[in-house]
Amino acid sequence: MTSTTDQFASLADPSVTTLLRFATAGSVDDGKSTLVGRLLHDSKSVLTDQMEAVEAVSAQRGQDAPDLALLTDGLRAEREQGITIDVAYRYFATARRRFILADTPGHVQYTRNMVTGASTADLAVVLVDARNGVIEQTRRHAAVAALLRVPHVVLAVNKMDLVGYQESVFAAIAEEFTAYASDLGVPEITAIPISALAGDNVVDPSANMDWYGGPTVLEHLETVPVSHDLTACPARFPVQYVIRPQTAEHPDYRGYAGQIASGVLRVGEAVTVLPSGRTSVIEGIDALGESVDIAWAPQSVTVRLKDDIDISRGDLIAPSASAPATTQDVEATVCHVADQPLAVGARVLIKHTTRTVKAIVKEIPSRLTLDDLSQHPNPGQLVANDIGRVVVRTAEPLALDAYADSRRTGSFLLIDPADGTTLAAGMAGESFVSTAGPGDQAVQADEEGWDF
Repeated sequence: MTSTTDQFASLADPSVTTLLRFATAGSVDDGKSTLVGRLLHDSKSVLTDQMEAVEAVSAQRGQDAPDLALLTDGLRAEREQGITIDVAYRYFATARRRFILADTPGHVQYTRNMVTGASTADLAVVLVDARNGVIEQTRRHAAVAALLRVPHVVLAVNKMDLVGYQESVFAAIAEEFTAYASDLGVPEITAIPISALAGDNVVDPSANMDWYGGPTVLEHLETVPVSHDLTACPARFPVQYVIRPQTAEHPDYRGYAGQIASGVLRVGEAVTVLPSGRTSVIEGIDALGESVDIAWAPQSVTVRLKDDIDISRGDLIAPSASAPATTQDVEATVCHVADQPLAVGARVLIKHTTRTVKAIVKEIPSRLTLDDLSQHPNPGQLVANDIGRVVVRTAEPLALDAYADSRRTGSFLLIDPADGTTLAAGMAGESFVSTAGPGDQAVQADEEGWDF
């Protein structure tokens, strides 16, 4: 029987098939859905009935060849308009790796969906139409990928067949994008010339671009290093539910259930409960109905502590040696995703892991200008698709990590308390831009107790 320690060690074994989460992005009609469809089709990841349905719809439209974009454009409105609206998730595998793919929309008004798709991605594929080059939406997607700390970015210069497969066209676009993305702090950029419609350099190497000696898109996806070092980050365990059966069999059982956000938990480890700051020791860990000595992210477990401490949903359990500091003043970069503006003085809810508290937007120091990455100071508000810095004061302390250290415990949502609408996705701590510190603007107390 394999021990828990052996199971944990096997996660780092290169012989075990790894998982890559990646997202596609780009402007309207750059060919994202066609690329995804070609990738699925040429890698033999499409079921027969799916292909037959695509062929039937394509024939109804009078197309000679199957429109592979239909493999991902699943909404009726998407098929009718020929665009992507929602994030389409696809799961496929090759002999070398398993994949979770998020095909995100290109329209400016659906940039919020790109934030959703890229938030958990290990890699982002940004498409550019070879005829148009790098445009504003391309820069916006590069900025979002940088903000979300996506470690690998692929620039797929599509529709090379429409520019005669010219190396000079590809080289100019790759140079411009690489310079821009590097200024944003993107750590790794790989440029690949492709034709998603014809299949050039998607799965199979292109016979039309012998001047290119790099990998195809699939080859890169299969070989790009993906590090899931579960011991690299300190352990964070947001409590989702308190289990107290109070039955004859378990009269005194008290367990704290949730999903480990990062790191490793061990029986016997000293831990701190936040935001209260009370300490205890892990007495036991239950996983899948059995007691284990060790558990790691992203396992869902129940943790039992030695001491009877008042703990509820939203509290965070962390090793005492590496517990995060708590704060009521959150400085962060946000991607504004709602139609209504986010203004200074707005009363919001902030959702961080399993904890939701009241908050007030105290300041909006700057808004990012995508053209030259400059800062527009004190804009007063952010509108849909804006990226900017905010200072938020919360009613109760939050145990936030910097987003650069943990994408899970360094992220949060700002929510409209009136109707539950998501207003913005936030990344705590410093972003890739240089921002001014909080100003001296005074915010008067309101009459409903929202001045913290």
